[in-house]
Amino acid sequence: MNIILLGPPGAGKGTQASHLVSSRGMVQLSTGDMLREAKTSGTEMGRRVAEVMDRGELVTDEIVIGLIREKLDQGSDGGFIFDGFPRTLAQADALGELLAEKGETLDAVIEMQVDDETLVRRIVNRAEEARAAGQPVRADDNEESMRIRLMEYYKKTAPLIGYYHAKGMLNRVDGLGSIEAVQADIAAILDN
Repeated sequence: MNIILLGPPGAGKGTQASHLVSSRGMVQLSTGDMLREAKTSGTEMGRRVAEVMDRGELVTDEIVIGLIREKLDQGSDGGFIFDGFPRTLAQADALGELLAEKGETLDAVIEMQVDDETLVRRIVNRAEEARAAGQPVRADDNEESMRIRLMEYYKKTAPLIGYYHAKGMLNRVDGLGSIEAVQADIAAILDN
């Protein structure tokens, strides 16, 4: 089973992906993690990634698709979770073509819906709690940065919601429910 988790930063995609990895044996393909891993891998693709990132440039769709191709070639009995990819319609088309080429399908797209104001409060509160406990806090876990990240998400990624809805693949869950409630909602979608 191959799925995409969509949702703004802080919606809980990583938490839910981790649960699916442990409970269903799926492999999480997080673009950021793959880029960091590739950069230090010593492979030809890794050298390309390192060169682009060291120049401070954005990694091209072609490189990201190449990294995903490598992961798909390694296989997974439980399937793949695409987290942070695709982010644009062009990337969605490229992913669809790659999956078809590999004889794979995309089985579900799950949008973790959140209320922006609640999400901003959640991130700010989480950062304040971490600071009080002496734990590290992301530099962009503040209200202003979070609103900028949300705007970027909606500008670039929101068109995917219509794209996958039109394909009859879009499922929605309340991303602000408890972790367990969201897990149950996702399980119901995957087991249906």
